[in-house]
Amino acid sequence: MEVFDVVDVIRTKRDGGVLSGEQIDWTIDAYTRGAVKDEQMAALAMAVFLRGMNREEIARWTKAMIASGERMDFGRIVRPTADKHSTGGVGDKITLPLAPLVAVFDVAVPQLSGRGLGHTGGTLDKLESIPGWRAAMTNEEIYRELGEGCGAVICAAGAGLAPADKKLYALRDITSTVDCIPLIASSIMSKKIAEGTGSLVLDVKVGSGAFMKDLEQARELARTMVDLGTDAGVKTFAYLTDMSTPLGLKVGNALEVEESVEVLAGGGPADVVELTCALARKMLEMSGKSDVDVEAALKDGRAMDRWREMIRAQGGDPDAELPTSAEKHVVYAESDGVLETLDALAVGVASWRLGAGRAVKEDPVQAGAGIEIHAKPGATVKKGQPLLTLHTDDEWRIARALESLEGGIIIGSAAPEVRSVILGEVQ
Repeated sequence: MEVFDVVDVIRTKRDGGVLSGEQIDWTIDAYTRGAVKDEQMAALAMAVFLRGMNREEIARWTKAMIASGERMDFGRIVRPTADKHSTGGVGDKITLPLAPLVAVFDVAVPQLSGRGLGHTGGTLDKLESIPGWRAAMTNEEIYRELGEGCGAVICAAGAGLAPADKKLYALRDITSTVDCIPLIASSIMSKKIAEGTGSLVLDVKVGSGAFMKDLEQARELARTMVDLGTDAGVKTFAYLTDMSTPLGLKVGNALEVEESVEVLAGGGPADVVELTCALARKMLEMSGKSDVDVEAALKDGRAMDRWREMIRAQGGDPDAELPTSAEKHVVYAESDGVLETLDALAVGVASWRLGAGRAVKEDPVQAGAGIEIHAKPGATVKKGQPLLTLHTDDEWRIARALESLEGGIIIGSAAPEVRSVILGEVQ
């Protein structure tokens, strides 16, 4: 005999009521056990989407999802732990240079990452373009690398972490309830809190290529997640960052690894370097290390050395040639002028259609597929000048990618306002 009737729970939220802590605990547990069916949870998720949740409900929902599985404990690691989570965007390869950079300063980075879905790229897909690299690590391997090894791991989350969230996320993806602040916040934070990190810096993306399209919506999501982390005893801070245009000059899997290595070698695009260093400084500050020069660690090779250790520890060969695509297609400027817009969503969808991303989680991805960007907004361009190079293994994909770019490239006479990639913060 179940303690509650799920129909009553659905009706309460449908009618704008507040769910009790006991109702929430039972609902998440019963869904994980299979006593609450997918169609019933889909109805409840839509009710939450339409009616929202208050802070207490979101906090209890998050705790219930954490309680559905195991919780990692880094207490035996002498180094402080700090992690970063991005809400996802186009060309967002920041985790790759960030984790080894922070580890240089003796702060352990347990970066449990995911795969791409739709137009946003996945960190694990990018790293799997490195020959031999493996995403799966046991808990003992993670503890060893963080405590005695290179100090950074980027790997897949184990099946035991917040299994309720994995089940609910898959359901939300097919029921149009993904872009719901209570459900996004609880999904992200249940995994990050269960992961056991001591401090967490959030990178909440804003713009066409992000879940959150406007600044106030992004600020609300950031505030919700910071409150959830703080309530759970995790030091949490959020940056709001621009995702109206792609981050960096390369979008894809191997292409983004290539650009990350450029940053680790002391070069790379200014926006990628700016955001990597800002996130690193904040992670280190929250770990008690404020007097650090992260830019120097990129330029003098220390971050690169740590990257090579990290890749080798997970079976990869940091010296191996990265995969390249079989086909290329150049997109040229159609007129003289100033590049006013290079839309992140348009570029992200084009990269996905070229084979860099997946439509469903079972889809394979092409390691070499993606887009190289030759001009960013504000650049003066001439007719016939290359703007983009499209990469794919399948020539037939190019036409569909070009369709995605229609309207996403605007050449005019007015340069857009120059601004930092960091738009604000929430603490």
